[in-house]
Amino acid sequence: MDFMRKPSFLVFLMCVLISLKKENAETKKSFPAITLSPSNSASSMSRPMFLSNKFKKQQEASDSSSSGYDFYGDSSGSLEYDFYRESCPEAEKIIRSRVQDLYYRHADVAPSLLRLVFHDCFVEGCDASVLLDAVDGVDGEKESPPNETLKGFDVIDIIKSELEEACPGIVSCADILVFAARESVALAGGPFYPLETGRRDSTMSFSEVATYDLPTPYDILPKTVASFALRGFNERETVSLLGAHSIGTIHCRFFLSRLYNFDGTDEPDPTLDIEFLNLLRSRCNNNHTSSSPSLSPSPSSSCPSLSPSCVGNPVSPPSPQVPGVEMDYEGKGSSFGTLYYRSLLQGRGILYVDQQLTVGEETEAWVRAYASDASLFRQDFAKAMMKLSNLGVLIAPAGQVRISCSKTV
Repeated sequence: MDFMRKPSFLVFLMCVLISLKKENAETKKSFPAITLSPSNSASSMSRPMFLSNKFKKQQEASDSSSSGYDFYGDSSGSLEYDFYRESCPEAEKIIRSRVQDLYYRHADVAPSLLRLVFHDCFVEGCDASVLLDAVDGVDGEKESPPNETLKGFDVIDIIKSELEEACPGIVSCADILVFAARESVALAGGPFYPLETGRRDSTMSFSEVATYDLPTPYDILPKTVASFALRGFNERETVSLLGAHSIGTIHCRFFLSRLYNFDGTDEPDPTLDIEFLNLLRSRCNNNHTSSSPSLSPSPSSSCPSLSPSCVGNPVSPPSPQVPGVEMDYEGKGSSFGTLYYRSLLQGRGILYVDQQLTVGEETEAWVRAYASDASLFRQDFAKAMMKLSNLGVLIAPAGQVRISCSKTV
């Protein structure tokens, strides 16, 4: 009897599997497939919240039948690898060569360009709107308080000028920005990551959004997590992106209150390692810099890339009169990311917003993971930068390709 039951049971299972397969096929016929492109990944669910104004205005300027803006894969086009293979085959080579040339003269190019792309993509998407000058008395994003000390505009202009000579009116400023940032990361010791192209440039700037939506060096963890979540980043991605603070030089005024008058107590931040506190105090004299928070520091200083603090001019060295601390304070060439996360675990985070990553259970877990596994961080950072670079992109026929990155066509 047992011998007969086993074949019967197997036949029964086969019938069930065949039935389920047919049912699944019918279900697929009933519902259209949804294909996620790089520009409509997990972050797309948040776009109607922070990109709605841009979408409406760009739509009015585009063909009424199709905005070209990619929300859920229902666009008239998409990003693709090697988008300029026929129209401007030397585009990536030109960008890489120019960034390398400037970086070897002044390493500040790397944090400047990395921060520049973050401030562009975090405000209404990666559309080069941060590059636009004010027009007719209306401020651009450049004039918003968090962006007043952004640097790297001249580098983008240099690259754009070369590209216009090679292939006029072809390569967008938005694509130049993401490519230049990627090259900067690689030169600074970070991972190289692939990028799709075909972005178009915005016809407008968003000063008010930049003023209120960009993260600050003083944010508590819940605010930071919420800000990144609004753009579709989870806590793991948020922690990995902030690893960009591995490079750059932070002006003393952005953490001075932690050294002398934390939260109005006339005492230092108790979470700071004592030895590190003394080191920071030796470089940041309370008599030389105001301890009150400010988002408008001296333009001659340089700062970390993913915060509104100041970044030095990438084509000239920062002024020695402006006190600051290098994020890679153990010396150039330190492992990209590793020192940053290990420092946080030791109470040696320079910025308050960074040290706050050790407050949350999940964020601290990722800090520990990246501190002990450099390859994991590099992998996650590369993925997060790819995702950041695809936030809210404009695709033809929306937007434009600017001839000058600071002016609309």
